[in-house]
Amino acid sequence: MTQLINESENQLIKKIRSNKEAYEVQVLYTQIQRDKEGIPGFKEFCYQENPKRYFYPATTVKLPVAILALEKIRRLQRQGVEISPYSPFEIVDESQKTLAVLDSTHPNGKLTISHLIKKLFLVSDNQAYNYLFDFLGRDKINRGLAEKGIHDFQIYHKFSGAENNDKSPEFIFFSEGGEVIYRQPERVYKMELERDDIFAIHKEKGFIKEGTLIPTPMDFSKKNYASLSALNQILKRLIFPNQFAREESFDLTIEDYEFLKYWMSRTPTEVEVPYYDRDHYYDSYCKFLMYGDLKGEMSDQIRIYNKVGLAFGTLTDVAYIKDRQGVEFLLAATVLVNHNQIFNDGEHEYDDLGIPFLGALARAVYKYETLKKGFEFPRQIPQQKNLLVSRKDR
Repeated sequence: MTQLINESENQLIKKIRSNKEAYEVQVLYTQIQRDKEGIPGFKEFCYQENPKRYFYPATTVKLPVAILALEKIRRLQRQGVEISPYSPFEIVDESQKTLAVLDSTHPNGKLTISHLIKKLFLVSDNQAYNYLFDFLGRDKINRGLAEKGIHDFQIYHKFSGAENNDKSPEFIFFSEGGEVIYRQPERVYKMELERDDIFAIHKEKGFIKEGTLIPTPMDFSKKNYASLSALNQILKRLIFPNQFAREESFDLTIEDYEFLKYWMSRTPTEVEVPYYDRDHYYDSYCKFLMYGDLKGEMSDQIRIYNKVGLAFGTLTDVAYIKDRQGVEFLLAATVLVNHNQIFNDGEHEYDDLGIPFLGALARAVYKYETLKKGFEFPRQIPQQKNLLVSRKDR
């Protein structure tokens, strides 16, 4: 990976590597080598990857939350609860006041775990994540990953200013006939989260808070944390579950694995339900690697199974990329694009540097993998273009 980046003539890659410490770039690239029976083996290469160096993972943390939500449904089923990912539910507070019961994007206007997961992957829906966060509970999310040997990952909070990160409201699930089939009472989180061994937790020289510049480094000690290695391990367990011991694997059915892989590899323009405006939610909206800077030109020859994150000047993507000719690899990368070193001022260089860099990086790896397999290149990948669109945290 180091050689590929250091020898690249791409101007974006050269720009990032010329000041790699300031851009806080980290890359983890996994080659997939299959034997005669098709059993995969893995060989990892990295560039500045360090699981103890903090970067803000933004919404990449939604990936394990989606997985663990389905896992919880299956465990409830084995306990005799007649629940499924498609069971409608509502959320109520301690006085039984309804907090949430409707989802306008669902065909029947219902809240369901399965539909929330679809939205979480298609457009990185924050409210969908918040509901799943509360369904699982912060303690369960953190323990669930640690128990599977996935470390350097901690969930602290919800998104979009949501409150009550320290407790979950009551969830009530219903049968198709409207009868209550499961009640999950309100819970308070008790797990203490420690992070003594993480560095670079205070970043840049200032940030905007409520319209005022705070001229001190921003403290991320109570923000979510996920290393590239942890994200890669989560994705690898999802794509290649048979390569892990039972105690390291997610407790899912074959149907669950296929459901998750299907929706994490879809684009908003491929889906009618839920329907999203094609101008705003274009094909590469949540596909930074390979296609992030290319609007309307994703190839049906290539499928990308991924989860992106974008916030506080930091872009991250973790992906399994596969084409119809047999080229396949895992790639995880993060980069900080915040030239003036001020957070929350709307001046982050997402569109003219961060996303084009991630697109170029993945195309370079794809070209290397393609030539390694003896295929002709370029194939299916257009040249870089300038794509200037409005970005929101995702």
